[in-house]
Amino acid sequence: MSTLGTLGKYELKAQLGRGSSGTVYLATDTFTRTDVALKVLDNRLLSDPEHRRTLQGQFLNEASLVGKLSHPHIVSILDASVGDNYGYVAMEYVPGGNLRSLTDTQNLAPVEKVVEIGFKCCGALDYAHRQGIIHRDIKPANIMVVDDTNVKVTDFGAALLKDADRTQILDIGSPAYMSPEQVRGDPLTFQSDMFSLGTVLYHLLAGEKPFVGKVGSELQNKILYEEPAPLSYVRPELPPELDLVLMSALAKSPAARYPTWAEFALELAKIGRLSRFDQSILDSSKFDALRAMSMLKAFSDPEIWELVNCTNWTRMPSRSVIVTEDTPGQSLFFLAQGEVKVTKGGRLLSILRAGECFGEMSFIKAGATPRHATVEAMTEVVVAELGAAEAATGVGYFAQSHLMRALLNTLVDRLAFADSRISRVIS
Repeated sequence: MSTLGTLGKYELKAQLGRGSSGTVYLATDTFTRTDVALKVLDNRLLSDPEHRRTLQGQFLNEASLVGKLSHPHIVSILDASVGDNYGYVAMEYVPGGNLRSLTDTQNLAPVEKVVEIGFKCCGALDYAHRQGIIHRDIKPANIMVVDDTNVKVTDFGAALLKDADRTQILDIGSPAYMSPEQVRGDPLTFQSDMFSLGTVLYHLLAGEKPFVGKVGSELQNKILYEEPAPLSYVRPELPPELDLVLMSALAKSPAARYPTWAEFALELAKIGRLSRFDQSILDSSKFDALRAMSMLKAFSDPEIWELVNCTNWTRMPSRSVIVTEDTPGQSLFFLAQGEVKVTKGGRLLSILRAGECFGEMSFIKAGATPRHATVEAMTEVVVAELGAAEAATGVGYFAQSHLMRALLNTLVDRLAFADSRISRVIS
């Protein structure tokens, strides 16, 4: 592929897009030979002092976040450089484009896909909020698609950063997705991003924005004072539960919206399960199941997502044999739903219920070793399998440390239980 030139250590390969502040290129880091998305500030816009102040402020925002946002649904900011007459930010390259194509009425996604996307965005924005960040520019173009429902929030140039040393520009954002308090110029909380995400989800589901105006003042008045048409009116085939959820997110007053991102995400997950048309297991359900396990309580939400992304989930009927004694294996299994019995030589050892795990001894020991027992489903079960190789490559250092500690605690508890049973038999 021919190049478009170089900028620092980056070789520009192709133009990906152009925005109000500059151009985004597909570029290669010549040191690591990895592809990145390189946002380059347009020098011609710096001649206006007001533009210079705003644009350099946005680039400084993103530059300050290099290496600070580590979440599977946030685009990683890798590198940045900002000077008086130049600026660039290198970001993780996401090849699947953004959500704008799914707002076309001829290309609308199924309900379950949209609510899965919304669920993951809630997690990403909750994580950002916990880092003291309000995004302020959530819109379809700023949600990148890795594949299917695997998305990543990007473009933190407009973000409001807690405890930032510099003065931050307030009148930025995309008008059609702004919250009422952002339109008024009031102080913002995470619930401003919640309103914007609600607007994005409405657009994805209805194929039209909830607030439309021919001029800026008309649009602002609708955002401030008018209620959008219910989704069930725009698309009667949509689940009626969506009306209540999105109207809560789109409430005019921040206090009337969901009090936490977790509550918004939970309501979306409920709708996803209601609208499911097959036996597939939604990512939101996987996250909820792992998050509820007491053995994983030390995991952060991003670490739970790491487990979701590298485990293989299966729904099995009653009497299915999941693990057979004396056969080799090194996978760890999380029981997300149902009950299983553990036997050895036909004798019952224990019964495990949702929230517990099995296969930990073979998982901890290096190399595939014979299983010590047979595990059979007593009811319909949902099982998440984590292979040793997948854990090594897909789970970060801290998550692996938390996991090993949890497995050792489980082994200690089970050995103590076995000792007590032996003691009772002897006595």
